[in-house]
Amino acid sequence: MPRPRKRRTVEYVPAETTYKPVGQRLAQLPQVWLSYDELEALRLADVEGLYQSEAASRMAISRSTFQRTLSDARRKVAQALVEGAALVIGQAEPPSQQWRCPACGAAWAVLHGAGEAGQPTCPQCGQEVDEV
Repeated sequence: MPRPRKRRTVEYVPAETTYKPVGQRLAQLPQVWLSYDELEALRLADVEGLYQSEAASRMAISRSTFQRTLSDARRKVAQALVEGAALVIGQAEPPSQQWRCPACGAAWAVLHGAGEAGQPTCPQCGQEVDEV
């Protein structure tokens, strides 16, 4: 039996979840699925420009897990672009918990899976928060 999946902190959940080539029907296109944690790894590394250690810390995962997640995400995005496939962001099961910091207003989600239970802290200001 595989080890239970560790919880991952995702600070950004997109409003738009499907990207496809113009003029093509979604039903006729192959689909490439990008999970929320893969999108978060792309965002932290490529948009925010964070180093692996800092990005991994923000997602509450190890550096090696972060690197594997980032590599998978980059491969999937490249595959969708090269093959003309639709890129679908999400997963079958939505984030299990949504959080919002009352102090700074930051919002994030913790994805399903086994992990440490307890009071989370805000990834922006470090204050303990309550579930939304």
